[in-house]
Amino acid sequence: MLKSYRHTKAACYTGYVTQAIVNNLAPLLFLIFRNLLGISLAEVTVLVTVNFSAQLIVDCAFAKLADKIGYRTCLVGAHFFAAAGLLGMAFLPKIMPDKFAALLVSIIISAIGSGLIEVLISPTVEACPAKNKTAQMSLLHSYYCWGAAAVISLTTLFLFACGEQLWWVIPIVWAALPLVNAVYFLFVPIPTLAEEGRGMPMKRLFATKRFWILFALMMLGGAAELAMSQWASLFAENGLGVSKAVGDLTGPCLFALLMGLARLLFSRIGKHLRLFLALSGALCAGCYLIVWLVPVQAVALAGCALCGFSTGIFWPGVFSLATQQIPKGGTSMFAMLSMAGDIGCTAGPSIVGACADAFGGDVRTGLAFGLMFPVLFLLMLLCTLKTKKPALMQEAPQEPCQESMPDQEEKSV
Repeated sequence: MLKSYRHTKAACYTGYVTQAIVNNLAPLLFLIFRNLLGISLAEVTVLVTVNFSAQLIVDCAFAKLADKIGYRTCLVGAHFFAAAGLLGMAFLPKIMPDKFAALLVSIIISAIGSGLIEVLISPTVEACPAKNKTAQMSLLHSYYCWGAAAVISLTTLFLFACGEQLWWVIPIVWAALPLVNAVYFLFVPIPTLAEEGRGMPMKRLFATKRFWILFALMMLGGAAELAMSQWASLFAENGLGVSKAVGDLTGPCLFALLMGLARLLFSRIGKHLRLFLALSGALCAGCYLIVWLVPVQAVALAGCALCGFSTGIFWPGVFSLATQQIPKGGTSMFAMLSMAGDIGCTAGPSIVGACADAFGGDVRTGLAFGLMFPVLFLLMLLCTLKTKKPALMQEAPQEPCQESMPDQEEKSV
């Protein structure tokens, strides 16, 4: 058994890289699926919707089950599901006659793993001892961005060098990471919020007005982020006429890098959370306007990429806001907020895709409808200033989690 919480955090960071692989690999292959496997644009939209819908169901189901089953079992299982889904993406289309069904099954399996990661990783890191947990949460979520950037850049370079016919090799290679991390999670200490007495019953949580405001913020933040990132590559290629390699590197890859930069910068600052969320929401709305209205190719691509910076602290920021305002929310709160985020991640790209399809496949017009997400995010953020804190929210835990191990934070193995 590894005794330092540094190993726990390292495994959690890698867990978010795994989630980045699951969520970002398939969109990079959408055009390949369409050209080589005969998948239509409407079926591509279904794949996006099913991915986050499956994660949403997992979020809801494990809000209560995670504490009963055990975090370690769930975290190890999550990584095995993620790896199995990636391997299925490579092999099932070769075996099954219905290519769309093969991809659908693979994405559902990997989405189960991604959903479990989303439910469990954030509360695990929240339970680890730290001086500034807001900064720690932002740093954790930055690893999703570095993972996304790595997936996009390395996958794009592989396709450019080896050709699209060998696309099936890519998910096999990426499946190695969750398999290794599953073994890592067998040996690291796993603290839980339940051990700190931070476990509010869901009925009590649902009766809290502020929770529903945070729920809406998480949903809108997920929609604003994924509506742009999931369609950035296709928009760059079809809407702006650039090549796939250029579109992937200047669209979703730069999007992820700037998102990670925003989270890393905020992890160094860790103050004035609401102000940063408000500025980010305003910048996000501006980016959607640029993509919609500016016909200049380079400026539109810059708008796509800058949107990544603007949405960077949406998820970790709302998580941190929730732990400040509902400190006894526990695993149930993180699971429900993850579910809200996945609702947004499902609805955002689906709405943009449906609107684009309604306008003859015009992704630019579809993204114009995405402007409503950051605008509504700003309106809901204003609501957090108007609601009063009930007494139950003022009882913050005084001591960090103490696990039954001699070493706590900075000791070596």
